[in-house]
Amino acid sequence: MPTINTKDGVEIFYKDWGAGQPIVFSHGWPLSADDWDAQMMFFANNGFRVIAHDRRGHGRSSQVSDGHDMDHYADDLAALTEKLDLKNAVHVGHSTGGGEVVHYIARHGESRVAKAAILSAVPPLMVKTDSNPGGLPKDVFDDFQKQLAAGRSDFYRAIAAGPFYGYNRPGANVSEAVIQNWWRQGMMGGAKAHYDGIVAFSQTDFTEDLKKIKVPVLVMHGDDDQIVPYADSAPLSAKLLQNGTLKTYKGFPHGMPTTHAETINADLLAFIRS
Repeated sequence: MPTINTKDGVEIFYKDWGAGQPIVFSHGWPLSADDWDAQMMFFANNGFRVIAHDRRGHGRSSQVSDGHDMDHYADDLAALTEKLDLKNAVHVGHSTGGGEVVHYIARHGESRVAKAAILSAVPPLMVKTDSNPGGLPKDVFDDFQKQLAAGRSDFYRAIAAGPFYGYNRPGANVSEAVIQNWWRQGMMGGAKAHYDGIVAFSQTDFTEDLKKIKVPVLVMHGDDDQIVPYADSAPLSAKLLQNGTLKTYKGFPHGMPTTHAETINADLLAFIRS
């Protein structure tokens, strides 16, 4: 399997298909590069080079006990782009991956970056604070950790079968295969990485990162997102960005890159080519 080694000795698995302008995909918690199948196939077939990695502790990457925070996530992404010598790249991040992309660009600069897109993404800040009164109470994320520690198999199954894809909504077109694939990806990774990752995606404040970014960024979010609530995420991120564009999808769930891949892919392609 293709891998790189980071400065702190972590082996990061990645996929690298096709040729052309590179598009780099950063996945959500607690998944893997496999969650981008619909996008990687589509963009590879449309003349792009597509790259996706498994975040440290996730998927096929090393199940290390440390470094499950946004600084390390961003540095690992930088190590991958440098190893592959990617230039003029478009970075696309979903959920936690959206935070990873934002932090990577702000922390490592834009010399290798052409554009970015963040989908159903966690920035600017998920947790409720005095400066972020619309956020979710910290108790919500503490409960996530408790459920994961008590039995993550059941916990992951419930997330995929319920709010992640909007399958708990009346009349939802539920796919058992999609649920099982989500569960499979989650169970491939390490429990410690996923436990710590809850703090990383919920308590990292990306406000200053967003302000630094100059390249065009497409902010894509469904207004029926039950994982990262719309009102306290996408509109705020778009306002903080110097060159941000907000695209709102009526009724789309958190997992919209899978449930509405045709729409998402077409809009991403239009943004990249514009």
